[in-house]
Amino acid sequence: MIRDEEAPPLVLENFIPYRLNKAAEAVSQRFARLYREQYGLTRPEWRTLATLGQFGTATATVIGTHSSMHKTKVSRAVLALEKRRWLRRKRDGSDRRIENLELTSAGRKAYAELAKVAHQFETELLAHLGKRGESGLIAGLAALERLHDSR
Repeated sequence: MIRDEEAPPLVLENFIPYRLNKAAEAVSQRFARLYREQYGLTRPEWRTLATLGQFGTATATVIGTHSSMHKTKVSRAVLALEKRRWLRRKRDGSDRRIENLELTSAGRKAYAELAKVAHQFETELLAHLGKRGESGLIAGLAALERLHDSR
């Protein structure tokens, strides 16, 4: 057994959780530049738009859960997208406390354009890895997600 004073130092640059976070943040910031430059969107606004574009209708709670955002960030994003007239609120027919959110036609148009940009960005990103690297990345991410989901 290794005693604390004998433990080798942790080299942060080699620590997998650190490297994953650093890589994810770098890729995310690179993509954020595209939607920020083209549409002036923040990260929470993009995630809200993308979630509604994917599912059609969702509550703010569902958006927060799906996109891993705190409810205050979702709330601000909803307000911003509503100001742009990209999103509308609809009261739930069976429970008036629930607001269903959906994209307007302008919001759907912006989402469709940005989805094309996102697909192109992902294609270019994966091209840097090559086929083998892409397969390894996808398999590795799936394994890590299963590990997280099993807890």
